Amino acid sequence: MMKVIWSEGALLDLEHIRDYIAQDNPVYANMFVERLLKTTRHLPRFPQSGRQMPEAKDPNIREVLYQGYRIVYRLSPDLIEVVMAVHGSRDLGGQENTPSD
Repeated sequence: MMKVIWSEGALLDLEHIRDYIAQDNPVYANMFVERLLKTTRHLPRFPQSGRQMPEAKDPNIREVLYQGYRIVYRLSPDLIEVVMAVHGSRDLGGQENTPSD
């Protein structure tokens, strides 16, 4: 079974999401981030279950969605690396941090 790892950047994204939500409700912020993390639990068994990321030309760059957030991951033969977690309204087209390699 494949392993899921979260990149340092993706973990920072989660931290920023939590901090933003915590401005209004700290308890809900932690619960929300836990749910975002749980969204990737099925990936080791079903690594291609996320849709191909529209902005990426690489079919190994995929995403799962949770309440308006995009959790972007990269497939390799033995690993699933979550590379970012961003709000769906954020335009990722043409940005240098769009995972395209």
